[in-house]
Amino acid sequence: MAAGITTKERLERLMAAKAQLEAQISKHGQILAANDNVGMNGPLVDLEGFPRNDIDIYQVRQARQSIICLQNDHKELMNQIQTQLNLYHSEIATTDPELVNRASALDLDSDRTTGGANITNLAPARAFVVVNLVSPNSPAEEAGLRVGDAILRFGSVNSDNFKGDLGQIGEIVRNMQNQNVQLKIKRGEQQLDLILVPKTWSGRGLLGCNIVLPPEAMEH
Repeated sequence: MAAGITTKERLERLMAAKAQLEAQISKHGQILAANDNVGMNGPLVDLEGFPRNDIDIYQVRQARQSIICLQNDHKELMNQIQTQLNLYHSEIATTDPELVNRASALDLDSDRTTGGANITNLAPARAFVVVNLVSPNSPAEEAGLRVGDAILRFGSVNSDNFKGDLGQIGEIVRNMQNQNVQLKIKRGEQQLDLILVPKTWSGRGLLGCNIVLPPEAMEH
């Protein structure tokens, strides 16, 4: 074992780095939310072209730049994680045929692995909201969302940090207008990764879909 770091250990380090990145992106997103929900594309000048005095323009510019850099780092990290997950699965196939049956039932990019690796907290399998309406030609339809899709992750929100307030989703949508928002959904027995881009369209809002709490959540 002194030969170096194992694939599983490398995966765990990558996932820890991913968690830190996502926390930083969320922190900068909160700065934008605190500045009148200006988001990534809200105007920094007033109608007369003067710098807005209701927001901290320097703070907003810094937060936006940081988010762009962090999102690029996140994309690269996800590519590395995908590579290591593929490698890990192929190693399992040769060293532990029994384990591969369980591993193969797992989405390669579901941010989880088997065999006790301590990186399961970033991919909760529990749905916290459900899609009950998707409008034709909307950003939601473009992303591939369908009625009945159970959402496991919406950007930085998952079942671990969701407080039962749909406003959390609304805040992400406002802050990420015209930006890629990563979704993980469950459709039947399938888990899928989708990219949703909140934006203005011919209908109402920025998504063109409606989400509700799952029935079991409403019973509590």
